[in-house]
Amino acid sequence: MPGRGRGWRIGYCLPEQKKRKLNFQDFEALCRERGHEVVEGPFDVILHKPSDLLLASDYDIHAQSLVDNFQTYTDTHARTLVLDPLSSVRPLLDRFESCLLLRDLRAQDNSVFSPPCVELPAGSGREALGQVLTRGLTFPLICKTRVAHGPDSHQMTLVFNEEGLGDVRGPCLLQSFVNHDAALFKVFVVGDAHFVVRRPSLKNFPRGQSARGSIFFDSREVSKPESCSRLTELEQAGPGPTPPAPSVVGRTVRGLRNALGLSLFGVDLIVERQTGRCAAIDLNAFPGYEGVPEFFPALLSHIETLLETREREEPPSSPPETP
Repeated sequence: MPGRGRGWRIGYCLPEQKKRKLNFQDFEALCRERGHEVVEGPFDVILHKPSDLLLASDYDIHAQSLVDNFQTYTDTHARTLVLDPLSSVRPLLDRFESCLLLRDLRAQDNSVFSPPCVELPAGSGREALGQVLTRGLTFPLICKTRVAHGPDSHQMTLVFNEEGLGDVRGPCLLQSFVNHDAALFKVFVVGDAHFVVRRPSLKNFPRGQSARGSIFFDSREVSKPESCSRLTELEQAGPGPTPPAPSVVGRTVRGLRNALGLSLFGVDLIVERQTGRCAAIDLNAFPGYEGVPEFFPALLSHIETLLETREREEPPSSPPETP
């Protein structure tokens, strides 16, 4: 490529499902066009999403061995850039940890808030009633699995009253539901760049307890681009909420990048109907980037920037001594 030095070797560690979902062969083709290789080691940079392995490593010896081997490799090859460090990815596999991270973000920037939440480690949701009342949560509540990855992580429940708490069991996260006119703004981050994609979301519900029965749903059927669900149909049609201000999104992304130490992540934002405030409700490591056609160019530009910066900052190697 004109004006650029040597090509780089880029390694990746991605499940086949993730590669198919991303059409990863397009990224490989783009790399070849720019003079880079996507090959098996040694690597200049490794791109990975080991979420399944990280979760399985808590109970599976083989998975733990693979994680340990990967960590050992990256520890002993300090020049290899890793997108992203395992230590930074792991907290986002736990929704309660993510909730705490978002709460800390609000302490730094009050233009974004995170709805209050409580953890239910085990047992019936009724056991969390005391925490729900004392920590200021309001009905309806949304119940999410504590684990933020895998097919079960999309199973959620809307709880409208104290009796409905008996419908959910831990480990899970209970969080106040915020009316947001059925609009979700997914912010996809790639290094210094970010992209905002609007998606359908849950409709508004009356605040406070009601006699309505709990609603069980799969979030993929609600918030995918092509979703068509009764749960997203507003009773009164309107223009919908104004997207979060670019300045608010920018500050949120910068704050999260500093807090997380991640280059590839997503944050879900909504705009509260009653107040117009922006709320951050979820975090994801290396999301799907659906609706972001610029993803691969942005990813490669980020990788190139990191590697070029590394080469500029490293002292030149000394020539071998002559005998």
